[in-house]
Amino acid sequence: MSDKGEVNLTGVSQSKGVWLVKVPKYLSQQWDKATEKGEVGKITIGKKQGKSVVSFKLNEDLTGLDALGEKEASLRVPRDHPFNMQSVGGQTLAVFSQSDKDAISLEGMVVHRAECRPVVNDNYMKLKKLQLKESTKPQRLAQQLERAVTSVFKPVANHTFNVEYEKKKKSEGKMVRGDRQMVLDLLFSAFERHQYYNIKDLVEITKQPVTFLKEIMREIGTYNSKGAHKSTWELKSEYRHYQSGDEETQNT
Repeated sequence: MSDKGEVNLTGVSQSKGVWLVKVPKYLSQQWDKATEKGEVGKITIGKKQGKSVVSFKLNEDLTGLDALGEKEASLRVPRDHPFNMQSVGGQTLAVFSQSDKDAISLEGMVVHRAECRPVVNDNYMKLKKLQLKESTKPQRLAQQLERAVTSVFKPVANHTFNVEYEKKKKSEGKMVRGDRQMVLDLLFSAFERHQYYNIKDLVEITKQPVTFLKEIMREIGTYNSKGAHKSTWELKSEYRHYQSGDEETQNT
């Protein structure tokens, strides 16, 4: 039942019977307005034609509608609420409580079920009309501002990283594939100076689109995916021709 330790089952040994009662939302809201441990109303239990008659009467000082934002002083929350008694229906129901220290206790077993309903009159119908009106109000409203808001985040036409991406995209888009032999000459000339280059530097040297450049490099070069020269290209052994005494290992 609980992952916080043992459950206090004293309520079972004491055989306490509790009522499970469904109440209107507005009534529970009015109860929340009561002072701590204050009285919210009275329950009357009587007999009529051999049957139990139960009703709840809300305290007069809790009938105000300030919690619902109603300005009309004449409109009040209904006070009288008869109980519609129901059978437990063969179910086994229990009520548990949880303390501030997360200790869980069994308060008792449900012996009666009931629904607390208001007396339907003109005042109650006005209350229902108010509740319906409140429920149809939009949660968010558009509002025109007289001046720019500077204390919170303001939307921008375009973010910096989008601008840089578009600029790079346009720049690369202007690159046109050049003559293959001319590109090879530029690459061989570059690799005579240094042994290792990353693709960014090769694009800068050749002014060629990345896809075209990688296509050529896969034919004449080897890509280093790990080691000291990770993410760089170098020529295959059969194409290497470095300047005398300058077989560099440049990390770029």
